[in-house]
Amino acid sequence: MIKDRELAVPDEVAADANAVEFFRAWLSNGGLVCVLRPTHWKDPRAWGMFLADAARHIANGIRDEVGTEPAATIAGIREMFNLELDAPTDEPTGSFVE
Repeated sequence: MIKDRELAVPDEVAADANAVEFFRAWLSNGGLVCVLRPTHWKDPRAWGMFLADAARHIANGIRDEVGTEPAATIAGIREMFNLELDAPTDEPTGSFVE
């Protein structure tokens, strides 16, 4: 059994009455399961900024946990991101609900 199934809400988010959750993801049954608000941003480039910011947070966390330089982690993320966009290993399924 997985010890920590849910991540904690950061204090700064809990204290912000205007905070909005727009993306949540899990690993389940061997794949990615996510819920999101696809129209949270009208400009799709904002989603690109979100993904880039998330990659930097991941790289910094890996640096802090195992010592890998962020640039190396970002290079690996960028490589796989582009490969997966060009030749997906599977297709997303599901639907959007309100």
